[in-house]
Amino acid sequence: MSASPSANPGKYFVPSPSYWPIVGSAALLTLAFGAVGSMNSLSWGLPVLGVGFLILFYMLFGWFGVVIKESEGRLYGKNVDASFRWSMSWFIFSEVMFFAAFFGALGYARMHSVPDLGSIDAKLLWPDFAATWPSTGPYIKEVFSPMSAWGIPAINTALLLTSGVTLTIAHHAMLENHRSKLIFWLAATIILGVIFLTLQVYEYIHAYSELNLKLTTGIFGSTFFMLTGFHGFHVTIGAIMLTVILFRSMRGHFDDKHHFAFEAAAWYWHFVDVVWLGLFVIVYML
Repeated sequence: MSASPSANPGKYFVPSPSYWPIVGSAALLTLAFGAVGSMNSLSWGLPVLGVGFLILFYMLFGWFGVVIKESEGRLYGKNVDASFRWSMSWFIFSEVMFFAAFFGALGYARMHSVPDLGSIDAKLLWPDFAATWPSTGPYIKEVFSPMSAWGIPAINTALLLTSGVTLTIAHHAMLENHRSKLIFWLAATIILGVIFLTLQVYEYIHAYSELNLKLTTGIFGSTFFMLTGFHGFHVTIGAIMLTVILFRSMRGHFDDKHHFAFEAAAWYWHFVDVVWLGLFVIVYML
């Protein structure tokens, strides 16, 4: 089935029936079976998981390709543009709540759980526990060193803040129809993101090998790696989004009136920047 238009672009766009949702559902079902098999060390787990990812990538390329063709065909009117903007806004809001949950867990552990474990009553159970932060909790006795804020984290902060500036320059270049300037600054943003991820990988290796800071290092280790790890995953997704936008820009897509895909990727990247600032202050500095 094709996704050819069946509506006037001046009105609300109604696409033809599409098989991509079914392909996406098949991908998620295959991924679920593969994940269960992998977690239970079954021989078919990893192969099925790999097939699930292949189906998922096929669906993403196909479905987004259809949307790009419809967008470049100027089939989307103001109503569709507004729905896209609301959808991206709610998606980013859900991501804000996602990170708020992890920040909340860190704050609860630091401000409530650890002090309570150091109270007079708790001393009867854990007399050797010191209610100080960072802490592994009362059970884990491993010695570790927290990550210093004034090393790689500070450099990564500068990189992400700079990437926000370069992306803003690219945005203004697009609005002014300066294609070469747009491509240059967009590529610079992606490069800064890749450098950020490379340094974060090095930071993790340093934490595991030299600081004895691991995911299993009690409450501090688990919250540290969950927050920074999921943020790194979001940076990866954002870099992929910007790379797609870069290739589309090189093909002549986007102008000063039709560029929501660029704006959506830019919103996401700026959101990632803001989350990192919170991480740097709360996780690394305090």
